[in-house]
Amino acid sequence: MEILRDIFYTNKRVAKKAAISLGKNWPIIFTGLFYFIATFVVSMISRGFWILGGLISIIATSALISSYLYLLNGILRRGKFDFEDFKDGFTVYLRKLWTILFMGYLAMLILSLVSPILISTIGLAAVNMIIITLSFILFNPIPEATYQKYYDPWETITYTVEFVRENWIEWFVPNIALLAIFYFMPGPSLNILSFISNVFNYFISFNSFNISIIGFVIYLLSQIWFSYFMIYRAYLFEELTTSNRRKRLFMREF
Repeated sequence: MEILRDIFYTNKRVAKKAAISLGKNWPIIFTGLFYFIATFVVSMISRGFWILGGLISIIATSALISSYLYLLNGILRRGKFDFEDFKDGFTVYLRKLWTILFMGYLAMLILSLVSPILISTIGLAAVNMIIITLSFILFNPIPEATYQKYYDPWETITYTVEFVRENWIEWFVPNIALLAIFYFMPGPSLNILSFISNVFNYFISFNSFNISIIGFVIYLLSQIWFSYFMIYRAYLFEELTTSNRRKRLFMREF
């Protein structure tokens, strides 16, 4: 019963803070289109560099993710972000991010050596589902750990796993509830598995929507919800990492 009360009151407080912050920082809604276009351009350019293309893509993508995470950090710490944050953010977490992504790339290479054995044993669909589930459970809060904690890349990964171990109920109950709304949206519901399997999400892909006025409106609504979702996660992660259940319930009495 205590854990239910904690989840209810903590998320009631976080939901209000996230809504107010999104209202004050509404321009973040439109950054998604820029990040989508920039990611598409990076993908096209990196293909021309053969074996170096993967490295170029990792570094460029890390810069884009860094920029977005720095905007979230500005909202969390100062209640706002500006153009300078958008511009300067490309390098703030660059080294940490590209190292984490490179570790993930190496992990996938190692997994590719083992996967044929697993596929022949349990099937391709089962292997894919295991990978998606483990990624979602173990590494889901990595974005927040990246910009809220001053750890090196490996410590960020291990801290994330430890955070999930200690706060898995408090973290995943609201996250799954918010993600469920994406499932019922016309566009994002088409690639929800891809969305939850990615460690870093920093925009809603425009590929899921029809190129029309209605399609753009639906995309805009999806981007609004995505922005709220990421701001919500920022406040929730801060709340869970700076307090414990007993302290949160105690402070609620004052």
